[in-house]
Amino acid sequence: MTQKTIIKYLDDFIDYCEIEKGLSVKTQKNYSRFLTKFFNWLKSVSLTDLEPKDLTDEHIFKYRIFLSRFVDSVNKKLLKKNTQNSYLIALRSLLEFFVERSITSLPPSKVKLAKDRSEREIKFLKLDHLEKLLSAPNTTGASGLRDRAILEVLFSTGLRVSELAHLNIEDLRLRKDSVDLEVAVVGKGSKVRAVYFSARAVKAIKAYIEKRSDMDPALFINYKPGIAKTDSDRRLSVKSVEEIVKKYVKLAGLPVNATPHTLRHSFATDLLNNGVDLRLVQEFLGHKNIATTQIYTHVTNKQLRDIHKKIHDGRKL
Repeated sequence: MTQKTIIKYLDDFIDYCEIEKGLSVKTQKNYSRFLTKFFNWLKSVSLTDLEPKDLTDEHIFKYRIFLSRFVDSVNKKLLKKNTQNSYLIALRSLLEFFVERSITSLPPSKVKLAKDRSEREIKFLKLDHLEKLLSAPNTTGASGLRDRAILEVLFSTGLRVSELAHLNIEDLRLRKDSVDLEVAVVGKGSKVRAVYFSARAVKAIKAYIEKRSDMDPALFINYKPGIAKTDSDRRLSVKSVEEIVKKYVKLAGLPVNATPHTLRHSFATDLLNNGVDLRLVQEFLGHKNIATTQIYTHVTNKQLRDIHKKIHDGRKL
């Protein structure tokens, strides 16, 4: 293939993401946006004519410096490490595309991610805090029953908040005799995985659905005053679900600023603490890479150390 300047490969790369990697439209747009920052940097340093074969370690290093010192025009703050890594991962993916197309360039491994020692701490809820949270909604009305079901489902399944928001009633295929459920969910990268609902979650969902009299297909809907009399979409948005969780975290008086993702973390940590193999946890969470799941081992390893210290340091021989 005849080489072009790096900047001119964007459309080819996005086509590759769609057709060969099967990435979602949202992910394609994010990659395009992230790479545009790299292309704008190339322009700012007069490297618009740079071809893939001319890309060097020094270019990557200078781009990393640029990202680490870049001040966001909106909040006037430096980019967080995970935001810097989003730009670097997009660049690494572009280099992977070059490898696939036999285009001479740097190996993808040459793009090192920014190390972050402060933002990778996994927040999760202990079982007593979970019980307080799950019991916080007032279940005398439809909105309270909905909120209880949302909290139960998030912890029971480990669903991403976007996956939960997209659930429809018919996806569950609930029967009167259903005790627990197995549901196929489409996650990141259009990857389909089995998600399991506990008996508690199923019970909460049934109680909520029995209270509904509408025909909306969405599992979790909005109860804003007057919305039932309009043609507005009643499906809860991701932001609405996040606000619901935030509300009950405050009501339960939890010491952790928990989010829907905290419940996903709690789900994974609970599995590992009960001896579930890391590969199985990877499947439950829908992680493409086992390295993503391994962040949870730091939590469980610390608990193992604490148990060992308690037993052996306190033992009298």
